[in-house]
Amino acid sequence: MKKIRHLSFLLLLTGVMLAACSNDDEASENAEASGEEYEPATIRLAYNLPPGHHISQGIEEFVKTIEEESNGQIEMQVFANGQLLSDKDMNQSLLTGGIEMGMNSSTIWSSTVPAMGIFDVPYVFENYEEVGEALNGEFGDILRSEMEDVGVKVLMFGDYGFGQFANNQRPLESPEDFKGMKIRSVGTLPSELIQAYGASPVFMGGGEVYMGLQRETVDGATSGTTAMVQRSYDEVTDYLTVNNYAYFEFILGVNQEYWDDLPEKTQTLIEDTASETEEWIRHQTKLEDERTLQVLKDRGMEVYEVPADELDIWKEAAMPVWKTFEDEAGEAGKELLNIAEED
Repeated sequence: MKKIRHLSFLLLLTGVMLAACSNDDEASENAEASGEEYEPATIRLAYNLPPGHHISQGIEEFVKTIEEESNGQIEMQVFANGQLLSDKDMNQSLLTGGIEMGMNSSTIWSSTVPAMGIFDVPYVFENYEEVGEALNGEFGDILRSEMEDVGVKVLMFGDYGFGQFANNQRPLESPEDFKGMKIRSVGTLPSELIQAYGASPVFMGGGEVYMGLQRETVDGATSGTTAMVQRSYDEVTDYLTVNNYAYFEFILGVNQEYWDDLPEKTQTLIEDTASETEEWIRHQTKLEDERTLQVLKDRGMEVYEVPADELDIWKEAAMPVWKTFEDEAGEAGKELLNIAEED
């Protein structure tokens, strides 16, 4: 009887041990499948675009994907719509490690990395497809290298869309029509263009433009139609000129030192997700430009679309801006312009 009881005990113990081993193996497999092998990390990401913008939607999906794929091991702390940093303060914070990731306009970056001003050089790009091809080739590689030289790795280029001019004075059907007007500007090269067309540039933050137009502090402003709809430009301006003079970009960058310390697996996840997000944003940009242009028309703005055979007049009047960019961006700037002209 004792032998039987002893044998029963051994069989029970063996069963318990086998079950425990099976559970451990299953837990290990589940952990691997769910991404628990990622090293824990907390990444702060700041940007200033409003929630409804297609770039914002792309960034939020980027964040969600990284957290889900890592099973929450990588925590993304997002500060949207200027909650943490203004666009003027963001780059310095990113460079010094105050934040790990930040998305900011190429125009703001151009004060630190002059080559980034290429997106403010008028009439460099004629269509959306050209932009994607350029950024996926040598053109984009030059810009990434210039950013790395100051300590920031570019994760993605977020296409904002083509820039246009809105105003509350008169139709702008030629560069001469700008004379005597005050136009809101956001950077050096856009200001050069406004001056080349005979108007006076006025620096003003995006959140101030509506009030500035309403109070006639400025007569007009340059931006993409997506922002014009979101900021209700149609309530304070009557005229819109569509000349696709510039293709605005936003750059998602990560502090290079922080990036270099991340595990390779984490880097791969972030890069792959960024690449997918970049393509989604680029696809949405054209759709959003078309949609929001129609919205502004429907809301009563008088829209003048510059005919293709008249664009040379606008480009010729803007050539001083090309010279300014070459002077500021040096050899990198010349290379970028040469590549753009060849294409």
